[in-house]
Amino acid sequence: MTNRRRLISHPVLNEAAVGRPTVGITVDGRPLEALAGETLAAALWANGIITLGHNQQTGGPRGMYCGIGHCYECRVTVDGVPDVRSCLVPVREGMCVVLQENETGPSHGD
Repeated sequence: MTNRRRLISHPVLNEAAVGRPTVGITVDGRPLEALAGETLAAALWANGIITLGHNQQTGGPRGMYCGIGHCYECRVTVDGVPDVRSCLVPVREGMCVVLQENETGPSHGD
């Protein structure tokens, strides 16, 4: 597993990623590895996926912004459920993620 975009060591969290098991997820049909216990947003970011869709009005990219579930910019479809905030969902083995080009609204899938 590559760790180019992942914090490996931290003064408070210590060796956060060392020895943690990985889980397999699928994003738009592509298999990826994630660290067990991390959020889906963190796993996507660590795998180089930072654009999760585009704003319908402006065409600008959407991605992780607040990281605490307030802004709805990190919405993806998880296992067929649209508009799941990726910053709030822990990854799990076999999770199937589809990036959302079309916004359907912040109230779905919560």
